[in-house]
Amino acid sequence: MTVDFRNTNTVWASVLVETLQRLGTRYAVVSPGSRSTPLAVALAAHPGIEVLPVLDERTAGFFALGIARQTGKPTVLVCTSGTAAANYYPAVVEAAESQTPLLVLTADRPPELRECRAGQAIDQVKLYGSYPNWQIELATPVAELGMLRYLRQTVVHAYQRSLFPVAGVVHVNVPLRDPLPPVSESGNAFSPVSVQYQLQEDFFANLPSHFPISGRFIPEAAAMSEIFDRWCQCDRGLIVVGGVQAANPRQYAMAVGKLAQSLGWAVLADGISPLRHYAADNPYLISTYDAILRSRERARELVPELVLQLGELPVSKTLRNWLAGVPHQRWVIDARDRNFDALHGQSIPLHTDVVSLSNYFCQYNQTAPFGAPTTYCQTWCRWEATMRQMLDGELAAVEEMVEPKAAWLLHRVLPPRTPVFVANSMPVRDWECFGPPNNLGIQPFFNRGANGIDGTLSAALGMAHRHLPGVLLTGDLALLHDTNGFLLHKQLSGHLTVVVINNQGGGIFEMLPISQFEPPFEQLFAMPQQVDLPQLCAAYGVAYEEIRSWSQFEAAFASLPVTGMRVLEVKCDRKRDRQWRQELWQRLVRR
Repeated sequence: MTVDFRNTNTVWASVLVETLQRLGTRYAVVSPGSRSTPLAVALAAHPGIEVLPVLDERTAGFFALGIARQTGKPTVLVCTSGTAAANYYPAVVEAAESQTPLLVLTADRPPELRECRAGQAIDQVKLYGSYPNWQIELATPVAELGMLRYLRQTVVHAYQRSLFPVAGVVHVNVPLRDPLPPVSESGNAFSPVSVQYQLQEDFFANLPSHFPISGRFIPEAAAMSEIFDRWCQCDRGLIVVGGVQAANPRQYAMAVGKLAQSLGWAVLADGISPLRHYAADNPYLISTYDAILRSRERARELVPELVLQLGELPVSKTLRNWLAGVPHQRWVIDARDRNFDALHGQSIPLHTDVVSLSNYFCQYNQTAPFGAPTTYCQTWCRWEATMRQMLDGELAAVEEMVEPKAAWLLHRVLPPRTPVFVANSMPVRDWECFGPPNNLGIQPFFNRGANGIDGTLSAALGMAHRHLPGVLLTGDLALLHDTNGFLLHKQLSGHLTVVVINNQGGGIFEMLPISQFEPPFEQLFAMPQQVDLPQLCAAYGVAYEEIRSWSQFEAAFASLPVTGMRVLEVKCDRKRDRQWRQELWQRLVRR
């Protein structure tokens, strides 16, 4: 038991921290400040929690989010009062939207020092609006056993709500009076001395050791039999799988593969789903659907009657527009309590997890556990073989530095099980559109909750911390938006390679109609930056290398370092890149 009895705040904060540690907390990201002193001191004193100091709260929030993504457990965030807490907002939004567990502890002034210009005091109660799963302001600290029981149980509930019924953010506002440093205090009715002999080891006994991560709802057998009958009778069925960071990627991929083979249906899987990287478990996997559906004739030929959508839709706008424009019925399968039908179609939500559904279906369909692929599925598979061969041939042959080749080549050169953080905008689209299936068990990570570029580097560093050597694939603007993340590289236990596609601006806007309007396109949309990346890396003490050829790119991944951080800059021309893509799609459509 690690409880500090020097003053009321040290008792309060150390009971809070001891409870968190016994519930399963292993990491706390702390930013500097005065009002949060008792919390920071208690965390630093606990041997069971790794404390990671981060200067900038926005960076801290995304770093903590990256750790939580990798571990599946709540990461604790601690900051002082005032605008420090407001800087967590972008990470809170992303964690809420992506259902990543974060426990945000914001220190605050006590009630008597609010609304009186005492300084560094803003309204922090319900600061994050509707984004947290739960939010509460604690009572001001009292060194009394009954109040410490209240604190203990509130912390237990906060930890639980960060995981159940769905993972997300819990905000605990913590008002603290002086003295803030760990100085000795005595002489009042509720002094630390008076409670020291009452607070024994059994105070922390019987705390729950684990919590469920999500609810599972299995409909009644009769209802499911009716649904399964309909699926089995459909000869033009599809399974569409969006991005998912499964706790057990191989198990998830195998579950989808079993379901697809039992039905005989093709599986259109996003590049940031586990399926692309466990291809042997999914013989009907389709990776080139974005290219296939760019042809109107093929799009008409491949219209489905029924679609099983697993989780969110893939990133591809081509696929989304196609599904929105063709008549079909869709079951949306996800255990979480969200609406995942962005197309507002004829969809039926089925709130269960994919592994349970697959097992349940295979039990139902025991007479034909692995049926032959439908004719419709075989058509998809033939187009997949044709398009994959063409895409791979085009990308293998191109020598100039075009953006898609970086994503394509990473799929071929990364060591097995490498964690890869894929940034938003063009990298995540190239990863989906061009990445070939493999059996490497690559682990994709991403910020696709709110789909922003903020916090990209910080989240990737969190992903890599105490994990396998990792890789970040990002554009230049996403990297520059989070340059404070470079401050974290000294905290990193592990390694991160940053592949930055530097096309001097926002390349994704080149693909949009606004690119034809100049001005104001370059100034207000592409926003080219003139930062010298070698000098930027030197300022932070980060290794840098400019990649001038694809052979050099491959050589850089012959083996990943195990410690530190490096930046590999791939310079591209976004105007030429747009032209190259257009020419490629024209050739593909003619096939």
